[in-house]
Amino acid sequence: MTVPVCYYGSAEPLPARRVLRAGPLTAVYEAGDLRYVRAGGVEVCRRWYAAVRDHNWGTVPGVISDEVIEQTADGFGVRYTSTHSRGDIHFVWRADIEGTADGIRFAFDGEAKSTFRRNRIGFCVLHPPDACAGIHAELLRPDGTTERTQFPNLIAPHNPFRELAGLAHDLHPAGRVRWTFEGDVFETEDQRNWIDASFKTFCTPLRLPFPVEVTAGERVRQVVTLRVEDVAARADARPPPGVLDVGGEWMAERLCVIGLAIPDDADPPAGRERELLRLLNPAHLRAELPLTVADFPGRLRRAAESANALGSKLELAVTVSDRVWEETAALVPVLHAVNPPVARVLAFHDREWVTPERIVTPVVEAFARWDASVPVFVGTTANFTELNRGRPDASAVGGVCYSIQPQEHAFDNASLVECCAAAFDTLASAGRIYPGKPLAVTPVTLRKRVNPYATGPAAPVPPGELPPTVDPRQMSLFGAAWTLGTLKYLASAGRASSAHSVTFYETVGWRGVLEHPSGCPLPDKFPSRPGMVFPLFHVLADAIEFGPAAVLRTETADPLRFDGFAMETADGRVRLLLANMTADEQAVAIPYWRGPARVRVLDETSFDRATADPLGWRAEPGTEHATVDGALLLTLRPYAYACIDCH
Repeated sequence: MTVPVCYYGSAEPLPARRVLRAGPLTAVYEAGDLRYVRAGGVEVCRRWYAAVRDHNWGTVPGVISDEVIEQTADGFGVRYTSTHSRGDIHFVWRADIEGTADGIRFAFDGEAKSTFRRNRIGFCVLHPPDACAGIHAELLRPDGTTERTQFPNLIAPHNPFRELAGLAHDLHPAGRVRWTFEGDVFETEDQRNWIDASFKTFCTPLRLPFPVEVTAGERVRQVVTLRVEDVAARADARPPPGVLDVGGEWMAERLCVIGLAIPDDADPPAGRERELLRLLNPAHLRAELPLTVADFPGRLRRAAESANALGSKLELAVTVSDRVWEETAALVPVLHAVNPPVARVLAFHDREWVTPERIVTPVVEAFARWDASVPVFVGTTANFTELNRGRPDASAVGGVCYSIQPQEHAFDNASLVECCAAAFDTLASAGRIYPGKPLAVTPVTLRKRVNPYATGPAAPVPPGELPPTVDPRQMSLFGAAWTLGTLKYLASAGRASSAHSVTFYETVGWRGVLEHPSGCPLPDKFPSRPGMVFPLFHVLADAIEFGPAAVLRTETADPLRFDGFAMETADGRVRLLLANMTADEQAVAIPYWRGPARVRVLDETSFDRATADPLGWRAEPGTEHATVDGALLLTLRPYAYACIDCH
């Protein structure tokens, strides 16, 4: 398997990056976007880009041409053309970016080359939550009036800032950021709802109808300008660059319960597949049980067989309609006949994205007639957004559930890595909404499973293309790194709000932890090998097998470069899971380590063995590493994953 494929599931090279400078400002230019804009080293903008969204909020990617990048002693300039074509959509715009010591001006001049329906065309500005959450802000209205407010700390269910022509906010410990928006009215949403680590200020307010028709020849022109004033370097209490600090503080007294989902078409596991999944030892298997279909008894039997084959329990996602009393009455005798091993029930409605109150009593009573100890959870099978906005009553049930996925708005590797930390914010907010209630994050997937925001049916998948729910990074080292980062923040959000249980991916297939023995149907698009174990399997196995264990605090100055997740058992054993989140080699120092360590590394050199012979690879003891001046020093290849045991 080629190196880029094992890195991130594709032979295509990653887009080039270039650091641009203008006075005290720096910005990373990548594929037409400005990322990580900093003033005096303080991040003031996470990403600044323009998007073309279709009638279902799908992003139509652009192809850049005529690109010119100029860096001078005084500043920089970037110009390019971006062409967006998909289906009936054909839109072309010209970018003109100018960076000076006073700030950055980004102009957008576009024209529709066809007639199509859109939900949005134009600029998006992402504000970093670390710099903005809880910070005072001043909103400038199109009529010239202003309003004093602040960015929310907890995730705002609805857009906190509306009707914007400009936005200014303070920086800590000193300084001020000013944005001006021309060519449209803007507003700001809290993207942490979708685990995007940002507040997004975007064009075209949602109060306006959408989708709307854009006619051929129609022009769209916008200008966004950034000014930064009196920024002072922030006193940073975090570890120095290149250092991972593993503290003695417990973030959670016990690692969350980890399970997998069962693909709808999967047979109960057997043979090598069963052996590997039993090694992984998932606590539960999520099974979809729509009571609205005639064959639900057969589905329940197959799910119970799968759980029994692995020694797991079931997380039953029960979907009902408004005929809920009739449907649950039919379920009760099936439960008695099958007697499935159920850990919890998730109650959903087939036409609503948040559990409606009218279905809770019949679902609770039906399961109580079979086994009153089985808890029923309410919530959503979609994003945290739906839970945050709908907030179902959970007073009479055992817990609350929602799912997460990192590709609601962006799809590149760096954006997905940013999402890991925002999983923490969903738990903190859910814990405040539902104090004391167990929280189930189920499922965690790399791609979106459902689209609550569609305004029409999805376009059919073209022959030879991957379904929109499948991402080739599932089988890659990147998939393992993203899994580690997400698990860390779900497991260490704090003792009051850490996840009670987390369901990751599926058992087998291209949304799973290992490939089918027969392989995948589109190997040119999803380059797995028949029967291979995906690297993310090893992350979950290393975490699960070490339990029961407490979760330790781990901290790094730049978790977008590398991150770690540490656990400690009652007898003092420590395991650290560490991942390089980038395509560049990273040197990591772990100070105050407790002594010699054994390190097992999964990278490009061990990829084939770890994925083809996982049992043999896991049986290897790893390499002995001594400390140097009390620190453990490691160098990780791109997207490498390491399991480190103190002994």
